[in-house]
Amino acid sequence: MMRAGDFILRPYQPSDAADIGAAVRESADTIGRWMDWATPDFDDYDAACWVAKCTQNRAAGTAHEFGIFTPDGAFVGGCGLNHFSSLHNFCNLGYWVRQSRGGAGAATAATLALRDLGLARLRLSRIEIIVGDGNVASMAVARKAGATYECLAQNRLQLRGKPIAGHVFSFTSAD
Repeated sequence: MMRAGDFILRPYQPSDAADIGAAVRESADTIGRWMDWATPDFDDYDAACWVAKCTQNRAAGTAHEFGIFTPDGAFVGGCGLNHFSSLHNFCNLGYWVRQSRGGAGAATAATLALRDLGLARLRLSRIEIIVGDGNVASMAVARKAGATYECLAQNRLQLRGKPIAGHVFSFTSAD
């Protein structure tokens, strides 16, 4: 468990599945524009499978995914470090916040906590945030967290089976 500003980050637990499912369904129109998996029919079984995969990946050291919670335990969204490259000592940082909790600083707080986890504790050289072109809210989070804007990379992401450009932001151990 980690403190992230006014929020708590902790690994997902099986008991979170119903809250995750409800949050994804609530937010299908917002986060679903940028994340293929966030659909109106995302159910508790899908969420339970995600929790199991996160647990497996954490044990293998291939990802560190967290739920974002208020101090009283309300589920706000998710975040994580994933897509690790051991050869080049970097990873991806991602985040999402349920529609009803947007604008409260959860994604920025989570991003800062994950930056510190990756650079200080995991001793990574680089952490990337890749944001789909047009995703203004996620770009604002990366900027507010102080990530360095590097470029717009063509065909960097896949969305609904098609390549789209992605804005590349980074944190580095030299920052």
